Amino acid sequence: MKLKTILFFMAIIFIIVACKKDLNNQNQTNLSAQENEAIKEKFDYKVEQFADIKILRYQIPGWNDLTLKEQKLVYYLVQAGLSGRDIMWDQNYRHNLTIRKALENIYTQYDGDKSSEEWRSFETYLKRVWFSNGIHHHYSNDKIKPGFSRDYLSKLLMATKTKISKEAYEVIFNDQDVKKVNQAKGVDNVALSAVNFYGPNVTNADVASFYSKMKSPNPEKPLSYGLNSQLVKENGALKERVYKSGGLYGTAIDEIIKWLEKAKEVAENKAQGDAIGLLIEYYKTGDLQIWDDYNVAWTAATEGNIDYINSFIEVYNDPLGYRGSYETIVQIKDFDMSKKMAVLSENAQWFEDHSPLMEEHKKDSVVGVSYKVVTVAGEAGDASPSTPIGVNLPNANWIRAAVGSKSVSLGNIIEAYNNAGGSGRLKEFVHDDEEFELEEEYGQLADKLHTALHEVIGHASGQLNPGVGETKETLKNYASTMEEGRADLVGLYYLMDPKLQELGLVNDWEKVGKASYDGYIRNGLMTQLIRLNLGDDVEEAHMRNRQWVSAWAFEQGKKDNVIEKVTKNGKTYYNINDYQKLREIFGRLLRETQRIKSEGDYKAAEALVEDYGVKVDQTLHAEVLKRNEQFTSAPYSGFVNPVLVPEIGENGEITNIKVTQPQDFTSQMLKYSEAYNFLPEVN
Repeated sequence: MKLKTILFFMAIIFIIVACKKDLNNQNQTNLSAQENEAIKEKFDYKVEQFADIKILRYQIPGWNDLTLKEQKLVYYLVQAGLSGRDIMWDQNYRHNLTIRKALENIYTQYDGDKSSEEWRSFETYLKRVWFSNGIHHHYSNDKIKPGFSRDYLSKLLMATKTKISKEAYEVIFNDQDVKKVNQAKGVDNVALSAVNFYGPNVTNADVASFYSKMKSPNPEKPLSYGLNSQLVKENGALKERVYKSGGLYGTAIDEIIKWLEKAKEVAENKAQGDAIGLLIEYYKTGDLQIWDDYNVAWTAATEGNIDYINSFIEVYNDPLGYRGSYETIVQIKDFDMSKKMAVLSENAQWFEDHSPLMEEHKKDSVVGVSYKVVTVAGEAGDASPSTPIGVNLPNANWIRAAVGSKSVSLGNIIEAYNNAGGSGRLKEFVHDDEEFELEEEYGQLADKLHTALHEVIGHASGQLNPGVGETKETLKNYASTMEEGRADLVGLYYLMDPKLQELGLVNDWEKVGKASYDGYIRNGLMTQLIRLNLGDDVEEAHMRNRQWVSAWAFEQGKKDNVIEKVTKNGKTYYNINDYQKLREIFGRLLRETQRIKSEGDYKAAEALVEDYGVKVDQTLHAEVLKRNEQFTSAPYSGFVNPVLVPEIGENGEITNIKVTQPQDFTSQMLKYSEAYNFLPEVN
């Protein structure tokens, strides 16, 4: 599970990023205020802004402290990740690679008038497509509308002798495949989703029927059926096209394997090398038992300075939650911050024992929850350009219970967000000076702790009732938002607990808790609406969970005026009058959410999400959009990656690896398309 900047949980305050930021405060800070200011002066985090997107860059602090062997490991893992980049494009939509290659050829070959409004619209459209890894918006899932005409595109195609299929050309402008992922209630979500996980004419019923016949060899360790395949119909029969060497996406996977084999040779220790070896074997075979074996080995491999995420992992892009999107993140351990935050892992059982869950839903033994703050060295696929800020893996419930999980917070990504932001939106939407001051002083620490509690304690807590199937099978299209909301609620419940101060994580638990509650309610009920067009429903899983948590809490507290809806000078605000009662409400909702998951209660999940998480107060939405017009900062942010440049000695061996920054977003996207073009346009 991951916290997305748009994406995947993350309580944003003023929507310059999808999740609120991190880091510390006073003695808990990673860098002093003076050091942060010095970094701001030396390093420009901002690259450019277009449409609703802001492009940032991040640094790799500590790179020169790594040994050459460690630098090689990072380099090989980054190359492995980038080699599969085009897989994500094809997974997102079957015409994406065709359209991207046509647009890029126009961009590089056109020598006509580049000062016109239509050319600027073409450029913006291409950048938006790059950012989203396809023609559907990375967050809303809506098809991106071009700001230029059919005639203009035809003119560009002719001028540059660019070829594109008729169907791919038409889909840029028509009303077909308008939603990448359709999560609406009462429709055939698979049939109405453009995501390329399913072939034409495959339906919800087909998917349910196909996987109901699959039984894991060990029911106690259910395999992740569907995770690494496309489900299609051939001659009327359903069939999986498996992602593997020699299978679907095989040419790109072979490149991934090549670089992983190099990485295995420079692994830091045997456990790490063995895990990489299992990942290679999984890519070669597509065997889901090997995938589980790999995840067990990867979870247990906690020693060393370097770690990584690589493969088909998160299932948010599948409307039914079976199929994994390709993603990679390469990480360098931040020793100082990891040591400070390890206290959460060490006390995971205390949090489980003292949670408001029903006793039968608590784990007797929470095992192996490792938490690290890491420095990102490279990302690709579903993690780039729009990146998570925190990740907890593996996702299989039985592995979490038996072996544990790894939770990471992406420290340098969070640092980049912090240094690229401002406080204008915050001032606009806070209720009063006290709320503003709490956020300014404690907000970053509160967000850091919420991220940690969400990932380390939240996703690791609770257990399914005996005989209840995997959540994707029981809660179906509501599984992702229910799980993210459940983990959010764990974090919220403990953010207002003196235990955090007892553990030395905060200096004033009550003020940190208040700042976190203010920010979550403000965002869940109001400011995240900046991301939607007027009239839209909430569809993205993390946005839904923030709204249903906040809206349910608001309704439950009406009798005691726990959260007050205030109107001042024609503007709406939400003011929390009783933080302790709000904590009790969060606790009740956590208890119910865990019950729903533990019992596989689909109807209760449907009622919770549909009644509180989907529909938007249109009057309030219009007001929020109007108030936001004064701010020029884009609501979504993403990143270019630093470039690792190897220096080769006379014997052909790498002697040094330098870190450089790309010139701009466009140059990096074009370079990636040239260097990592391992798939045909149609797969």
